[in-house]
Amino acid sequence: MKQIQSVTLRSGVTIGKGHPCFVVAEIGNNHQGEFNIAKQMIDEAAAAGVQGVKFQKRDSEALLTRQGRAAPYTGPNSFGPTYGEHRAALELSIDEMARLKEYSESLGLVFFASAWDDPSLAQILDLDVELLKISSAELVNVPLVRKYAKADIPVILSTGMSGLDDIDVAMAEIRAYHDDVILLHCNSTYPCPEEHIGLPVMEALRDRYGVPVGYSGHEKGIGPSVAAAALGACVVERHFTLDKTLKGTDHQASLEPAQLAAMVTMIREVEKAVQVKGKVVFPDEQAAAKKLRKCIVFSRDLPAGHILTEADLTTRCPRVGVSPVHWDEVLGAALNRSVKHEEPVQWDTLSLTQPVCAGAASS
Repeated sequence: MKQIQSVTLRSGVTIGKGHPCFVVAEIGNNHQGEFNIAKQMIDEAAAAGVQGVKFQKRDSEALLTRQGRAAPYTGPNSFGPTYGEHRAALELSIDEMARLKEYSESLGLVFFASAWDDPSLAQILDLDVELLKISSAELVNVPLVRKYAKADIPVILSTGMSGLDDIDVAMAEIRAYHDDVILLHCNSTYPCPEEHIGLPVMEALRDRYGVPVGYSGHEKGIGPSVAAAALGACVVERHFTLDKTLKGTDHQASLEPAQLAAMVTMIREVEKAVQVKGKVVFPDEQAAAKKLRKCIVFSRDLPAGHILTEADLTTRCPRVGVSPVHWDEVLGAALNRSVKHEEPVQWDTLSLTQPVCAGAASS
């Protein structure tokens, strides 16, 4: 199996190992079908520091049966008396999405979308996007997945609601055409209880498929998303809203602007915190050690020739003499000269019965 470490988009953005986590604001339909709200959400997402904004596109007639479109939908989150009318009310036109793509890219953001049916995919492809997203719901839709793959554009594949057998099929379909695919670990519960998130699954997906793996989170908070970045997620995608109290089912599992900004800041902090792989004592630590760590000092005045015992020694700050790590080497040594109470022990003050161990002279 071919191992893919990263995927590079047409704009030059690279997603994968060794590159900053690609943070995505999933705007979805939280714009309530309003262009101006969608544009404001792009502004807020950019201000929060994300790299990508994702939308959704549906064609009700291609998505739903006649019965499904006509089904009554009159709950508190309804935007129309039937489910078909509700879905249609939340849609932006493809012309509006084209304008939003141009605006997003003017802000340095990657604009992409998940298409839920054939006509919507054709429309999104007409926008000349550089990245596509297959939603968790469509992962098992083999004919649609195949059309995504044939477009020969990098694909993010979300894996909510799917077992490994389903993911195997979808991945085989995509990789029959290209290897520019990124998997997102996901639990499609809105909101998702923390105990159901399963962040270690990301590593299992990396091992099984040999592609970059990220995380699509639906939890209420931001802790698991930040932890995902610490565990190597190349993408962190979160649903985004201007206000959690707005009408609609996605808002409660979405992040408001301040939360999104805080999450991005924490992810960038985490990325810095995992750069050093081995134990290193940095120069700032060495300065702190000189101030805070102790050295061996004499606990009383002593004459030349005295053989040192534990009663003759103690430890004090700052470390301007021999480190207490050499305590046992100092015991039993003879003094070359007389010393004073609390004078730091120095190697040249001692006559040792055994050679000083390596590094002692600088400790």
